[in-house]
Amino acid sequence: MSAPLVVIQNISKAFAVGKETSLALDDISAQIPKGEIVGLVGPDGAGKTTLIRLIAGLLMPTKGTITVNGFDTIKDATAIHEIIGYMPQKFGLYEDLTVLQNLNLYADLRAVIGKERQETFKKLLSFTNLSHFTDRLAGALSGGMKQKLGLACALIRTPTLLLLDEPSVGVDPISRRELWKMVQDLLVDGISVVWSTAYLDEAEKCQTVLLLNEGKLLYHGTALNATKRVQGRTFMITNITGNKRQVLKNALCQKNVIDGVIQGSDIRIVTKDASQTALDLQALNAGTAEMKPTSPRFEDAFIDILGGGPGGVSLLAELMPKVPREKTQETVIEAHDLTKRFGSFTAANKITFTVKAGEIFGLLGPNGAGKSTTFKMLCGLLKPTQGDAFVNGFNLQKAPGDARETIGYMAQKFSLYGNLSVWQNLQFFSGAYNLIGEARTAAVEKMLEIFDLNQFINESADTLPLGFKQRLALSCAVMHHPRVLFLDEPTSGVDPITRREFWNHINGLVSKGVTVMVTTHFMDEAEYCDRIGLVYQSKLITIDTPDQLKEMAKTKNNPTPTLEDAFIHLIEQYDVANGK
Repeated sequence: MSAPLVVIQNISKAFAVGKETSLALDDISAQIPKGEIVGLVGPDGAGKTTLIRLIAGLLMPTKGTITVNGFDTIKDATAIHEIIGYMPQKFGLYEDLTVLQNLNLYADLRAVIGKERQETFKKLLSFTNLSHFTDRLAGALSGGMKQKLGLACALIRTPTLLLLDEPSVGVDPISRRELWKMVQDLLVDGISVVWSTAYLDEAEKCQTVLLLNEGKLLYHGTALNATKRVQGRTFMITNITGNKRQVLKNALCQKNVIDGVIQGSDIRIVTKDASQTALDLQALNAGTAEMKPTSPRFEDAFIDILGGGPGGVSLLAELMPKVPREKTQETVIEAHDLTKRFGSFTAANKITFTVKAGEIFGLLGPNGAGKSTTFKMLCGLLKPTQGDAFVNGFNLQKAPGDARETIGYMAQKFSLYGNLSVWQNLQFFSGAYNLIGEARTAAVEKMLEIFDLNQFINESADTLPLGFKQRLALSCAVMHHPRVLFLDEPTSGVDPITRREFWNHINGLVSKGVTVMVTTHFMDEAEYCDRIGLVYQSKLITIDTPDQLKEMAKTKNNPTPTLEDAFIHLIEQYDVANGK
């Protein structure tokens, strides 16, 4: 057996927080083997980025040692920098430079010159399929293309170890699969990879997984061995005749259930033990529902190792007034031939659909398909070139103010003011939504309590952990009790625990009659939608339920496709039908 590439021994890292210190990593020991992709997973604030930066020799440990290929990260940091490639969590490129200019900059920094530079560029541009985009500004690239360019820059000089900090955040399923395949191909060249991720289906593909939580290493081993711990404890509730969101809430309130998620018309649960009889199906109000075993997955083990999910109760939903019954059958959102052109480029082309009250409608599609453009037109933030948008009966062209009073909007890129504190952001948005006096004070206090934000009340939004940024953004969007909620990639990059917490709130709001429109690149999350509209090349190419979309993607080779499989299949099918 060959010697490990990275040896981590009793590593701790403390950061000063005001007059106190906080342990980001607490006495971690692990080994990273050569020639593998190692998954680094854990909730927000677990210490993943800190560990990657310590391995890269960019941070000094408070205690312990790390060696990379025999080099000590404290004594031999320069030597380590020569043999690693590092792609940081935040886009580490210059957005006002072109693709080629970014590559030239990184080649200069790595002293890759002359014929070697030309050959390297040719190989990397071909490898990442960026050959036709060398003159495009990095800031104008789609999310997937940005990540490919970031990967290319990290590979300017072939590394021994490649460190990728959440490289697939904000990337659509097609680009995510392409990115994953590209990284797997690097193993042939002897490159070892550490891949930090919030997507646990990615971690499941890794040979070795490190699971961090609150600075501690909770698991170090294969995803398969972790999955064995929940064998016999994973079930699917099918044939539900009641309200599936209420059934999920009821299931999560049972003592023997540690996790549960919606999968189309079914509900997947994880129990504390393997006894089916310990779950009271009658108490779920699921009608004639049945429960049958289903294969465990790494995400089930992840939730189990962390002690279970956040439960099913939403304090936010309990606070929200119920939409009057006479309003619950109305069509709340309408798009009629919505079109948006930017010069000669058509971003959205004759988009038409309707959304009923109390429905969750998902708008899915690859990066750059036109989802966010459509979203902004429906929120009144973009004026359509042609077509009409209605929300709650108000035409957004003729009565935008009336429409916006009933809308809550959480933008794709945080709709917060980064230099304002948590309290100041809440004060600003409550004022923007015309909350005054005691109502304003009560709303701010409730958001601080429900989203556990009091601990950060005086911190600027920019310094918050990702999960708490998202909580603050959601609280700002709902504090005025909107009847319609627009969520543009609300859980991008957050961990599965935080994602479940968000969807508890969303399901709870929908049970009160709130209508939700959401975009997401996370296909397991899209399973919560009642219907999904798939946008591709600026057009709405299909609308259906998650189950029906999966039905469309069934083949002999894949009789049980996932929603991600369906997403890719339908887009490929569209390309074939249109001669592409």
